[in-house]
Amino acid sequence: MSTIIDGLSLGAIYALIALGYTMVYGIAKMLNFAHGDIIMVGAYAVSTTLGLLGFPVVAILVSVVVCTILGIVIEKVAYRPLRGASPLAVLITAIGVSYLLQSIAQLIYGVQATPVTLARFGTVSFLGVTLNISTLITLGVGAVIMVGLTLFINHTRAGHAMLAVSEDRKAAQLMGINVNRIITFTFGIGSSLAACASIFYLMQIPSATPTLGSMPGIKAFTAAVIGGIGSIPGAMLGGLLLGLIEKVCLSIPALNPFTQAIEFGLLIVILLLKPTGMLGRKRREKV
Repeated sequence: MSTIIDGLSLGAIYALIALGYTMVYGIAKMLNFAHGDIIMVGAYAVSTTLGLLGFPVVAILVSVVVCTILGIVIEKVAYRPLRGASPLAVLITAIGVSYLLQSIAQLIYGVQATPVTLARFGTVSFLGVTLNISTLITLGVGAVIMVGLTLFINHTRAGHAMLAVSEDRKAAQLMGINVNRIITFTFGIGSSLAACASIFYLMQIPSATPTLGSMPGIKAFTAAVIGGIGSIPGAMLGGLLLGLIEKVCLSIPALNPFTQAIEFGLLIVILLLKPTGMLGRKRREKV
């Protein structure tokens, strides 16, 4: 029972990160491989704010604001000038932005891990199972965020504009939608979700390093592809599935050393059986 709860909690973190990947790809048709490093920036924003002010709530708010602004700046400075460039050029730029963020973090904070304690949570017993309160908070708040995002996309004017741009950018522009503004807005939302993921991640592992977001970012991208890149429900499903698989494998001694191999092996199997992902759908390109 506790393994399943822990897996769903970890999966909620992966899902929040994967949502940023899948939203940006669905609307801007690009893979933002610097997305994982925004998690790292969020963690250091929490650490710095706690050191200066000492209030966890303020640190969380500052982290979300900093990551949101950073995502918007990255889109305007690094990606918007390449809007008409080849996908390879955009991909190389994204990797360059990722290494730039990591290098800046190393220059400012060093390479050693920085301890970050948001709050001290205890445990609670339920049906004879001991659960960490931080795990339950991550699972509950993560579920609320994902449901809220789904409602926002499907029931607001801005959400409908995002759906229109994802379907056909040129047609949306002809209908009066400001495509550049929608793409920037999407980057802001994705970065704020990454900030939330960094906060939940610090509840699990209370320390920050310059490479903190690398592996969670890769696994979240894997989750997005498994669920169907460009599909919001697919990103949620893929994240939860990957978190469950990871925690189950870690709880079995025989499978523990092969956890990452099993996770990425699942990606290969999914791509072989259904290249569009579990909830992805084929799109016809008009020539």
